Amino acid sequence: MHTVATDRTPTSGRSARWAVPLGLLVLSTACTSLGTDTGAGESGTSPTTELTSPSVEQSSTSEPTATTTPVPTLTRPDWLGQRPLATDSRGFGIPQPTPEELEDRLLPTIDTLPPPADDTFTATIEPLDGEPLARSTWEEGCPVAPEDLRYVTVTFLGFDGLSHVGELIVGAEWAEQIVGVFEKAWDAGFPFEEMRVVTPADLDAEPTGDSNNTASFVCRAVTGGSRFSEHAYGLAIDINPFHNPYVRGNVVLPELASSYLERDNLREGMLTADHPVVLAFKDMGWAWGGDWNSLKDWQHFSHNGL
Repeated sequence: MHTVATDRTPTSGRSARWAVPLGLLVLSTACTSLGTDTGAGESGTSPTTELTSPSVEQSSTSEPTATTTPVPTLTRPDWLGQRPLATDSRGFGIPQPTPEELEDRLLPTIDTLPPPADDTFTATIEPLDGEPLARSTWEEGCPVAPEDLRYVTVTFLGFDGLSHVGELIVGAEWAEQIVGVFEKAWDAGFPFEEMRVVTPADLDAEPTGDSNNTASFVCRAVTGGSRFSEHAYGLAIDINPFHNPYVRGNVVLPELASSYLERDNLREGMLTADHPVVLAFKDMGWAWGGDWNSLKDWQHFSHNGL
């Protein structure tokens, strides 16, 4: 098992820590947790070297950039994920105006893994097997073997100002660099709402247009196509999909996220071209869907630019 630890603030326990003021959190976007890449973007460059073995232990002593301020009271609407949308002839949910409660989406995280013991960035990289594999969308016929994937956990900051532990399934050769991206997000005080493994139930669910799961591996085809998505190889990641939606013509995904098409109205959780998370992915040689011309997929980062 590979582990990473980074000191952040001299606090003990699971204390509340709010992110830097909005003016310091430059924001922007990419695709939904179930994936919305279309192959219509520009190609990124691929690295020529491979990462070291996950058994190598690393550490970082980067200083925190967040300030400690009172944590706002956040409430999740009881209808979240419970209102299926009408669909069009292609099976997409028909976009709807963003509900007032989600126009500036600041929702507390529901923990799927035990919270961290303290305010230190930590990460683990393990083989994908056992329960995480069984819970995932992997099945016979997927274009990648479980041995070529890794189960990764990282500490992340929630919109509730608390530290949480998220999980991702990613391509094995990129696992360490991906951990590095999430460490940079932690150092920048960038918040995530949810970070969990995508399940078959997620793929089968009717669209409600309000999902916001940061995720990587999903064994599926590209949206509107038949070839496998980069998500099916663990070589794409979608960051805060609701804050960073996909838009092409009259298709908006998630379907209730139209408020976040206004990219000049910067809010927490959004990504911009000069955001540390965007720059970190580009340093890896991965492409960002926010740079595409024929469509915008602000949540989406991928190895091959598609």
